[in-house]
Amino acid sequence: KSENEIDIPKVKVSIEHLRNLANILTVDSCSDDTFNKATSVVVNLSKVSDNRVNLLKELCRAAETLGIRAVRDLRSQSLNGTNKAEKSAKSEMKLLRVLKTVSNLADNAEDLASLTATVNLTELWEALFECLKQSNSLTPSTNTIIVEGDDAESSATKKINPKALRDAHARLPMIKAFFIINGFSKDGKSEKLVVDFAHTYKLILNALVNQNPSLLDGAFSCLVKNPRCRVVLDFENKRLYFRSMLKKARHGMRYGTIRLNVRRSHVFEDSFISLNLRETNEMRGRLSITFAGEEGIDAGGVTREWYAILAREIFKPGYCLFKPSADSSAFQPDPRSYIVDEHLKYFKFVGRVVGKAIADAHLMDAHFTRSFYKHILGLPIDYKDIQSLDPQYYKSLCDLLTLNIEDLGLELTFSADSEEFGVIRTMELKPGGANIPVNEENKMEYIQLATKHRMTTGIRKQIDAFLEGFHELVPKELISIFNEQELELLISGVPEVDLDDLKANTEYTGYTASSPQVRWFWKTLESWSPSEHNKFLMFVTGTSKVPLEGFKALVGMRGYQKFSIHKSYGNDRTLPTSHTCFNQLDMPEYSSEDILRDKLEYAVSEGGEGFGFG
Repeated sequence: KSENEIDIPKVKVSIEHLRNLANILTVDSCSDDTFNKATSVVVNLSKVSDNRVNLLKELCRAAETLGIRAVRDLRSQSLNGTNKAEKSAKSEMKLLRVLKTVSNLADNAEDLASLTATVNLTELWEALFECLKQSNSLTPSTNTIIVEGDDAESSATKKINPKALRDAHARLPMIKAFFIINGFSKDGKSEKLVVDFAHTYKLILNALVNQNPSLLDGAFSCLVKNPRCRVVLDFENKRLYFRSMLKKARHGMRYGTIRLNVRRSHVFEDSFISLNLRETNEMRGRLSITFAGEEGIDAGGVTREWYAILAREIFKPGYCLFKPSADSSAFQPDPRSYIVDEHLKYFKFVGRVVGKAIADAHLMDAHFTRSFYKHILGLPIDYKDIQSLDPQYYKSLCDLLTLNIEDLGLELTFSADSEEFGVIRTMELKPGGANIPVNEENKMEYIQLATKHRMTTGIRKQIDAFLEGFHELVPKELISIFNEQELELLISGVPEVDLDDLKANTEYTGYTASSPQVRWFWKTLESWSPSEHNKFLMFVTGTSKVPLEGFKALVGMRGYQKFSIHKSYGNDRTLPTSHTCFNQLDMPEYSSEDILRDKLEYAVSEGGEGFGFG
């Protein structure tokens, strides 16, 4: 029992006393501590049916009155500005306390909707949206606000107009109330309302979360738990939430130190032997690494070196655990790993190591294919994901999809051939697949099954073994808040993108370096944060990894292939697209810098699947 819970006898209480209890929530002097204790009393008294009915009547009556006042104040603020906003915030805080208490008494989202039916919430939300709409219009990227602290990297907070942020803070009680009432509703209309709200006001919401990360563990929790909402959150806000949840899960737990003594020449083998038989709880302890024959105390630096060495070792061809993508920049499990004794134990070990690195905030120079990141996140695989693994194969599938199969002269069946140590093996993609010809009607099904075989079914056991080890240290539901680009940054960090080097190694088709659209493009990239640069790099090349030799060494389907910007057909409503096979960005001839910036930001942040055929 928490310190705020109060033992209350199960007796029927008079309506007058219940009304006085409800009124406590509406007085100016109601502190957080008073609110928590009053809520505890309300919850305990409500275990008696008559008390619950009467308390809800009093709370909803108070909410109705406060709601009318809040609508009036919000509409007045739309006309009178920030001073009025700050003045009306107290009444909105009272309404928040009442609605939050009603929410605590509701059995589920449907019950909450029924309980608050007497309160004109639709009018309240409309008034709130109108206020935020005005704040949203005050957020030009040229007007910035400085945020204190080393972790204040959210580009949203840096871009937001100071006045807009002040207005948003004044509206915070009503934003919290909006999410509490609607955030977990199963009603399609309410869910759409929340999703639209999150997307429309994502700049404001990210700024508020950046300054108060605990919001995501409270009233704003639907932003991380609803997949359609979490896409609006900045990577840095997600990362801070992720760290806080891991810390919260470990609170009060004590773990021993994991002491490893490994030989530099056998780091992989020695580490596997030392960690393979340890229990999950043991793996949560602090690592202390010693290299055999070397003196020194591990104050963190030796552990970082251990991770760096392991990141190279696990991908070595001799272990036959992972196979590289066509350009050798990323890896996924090798279907031939079965030749290694107990290979699945090795995959579980690698999953543990990667999960341990993430949980302990250590970085590993380990880059996986897009499809493998999706497996870690529990996201569905798309046939386009094969592009990062085998661009040439992807191009042949695109030809198959866009051209008539008879014109190509191909005689395909629902089977797949693979070469394993000089031996050709044929696998059926579906029962009887070797006898089912591919035609115009079923070729899409064939493409989906063929790519699924290479990215999933052919390596299912290896994937499951990796995830078994990974999820011991990083909960599935927690890692799922990221997308595949963000997961790569979480594992490998944010490699610095040298924009001058990228610009010096960029080619143009249809544009020139002096074209207005090209100048706007580079100006937009210069205004972005490091994490946004890496998302852009992932968008156009398929990986956020910067070549060691710089951008002159970018590899595409034709070998070394520089980044290129092509003028594409379209108008101001058309999004830019990418061809990661060729490190190519197709960009329409936008009419203004603002339109180009908005379309590029949207394509990179929310259109991560923006592959074009090619």
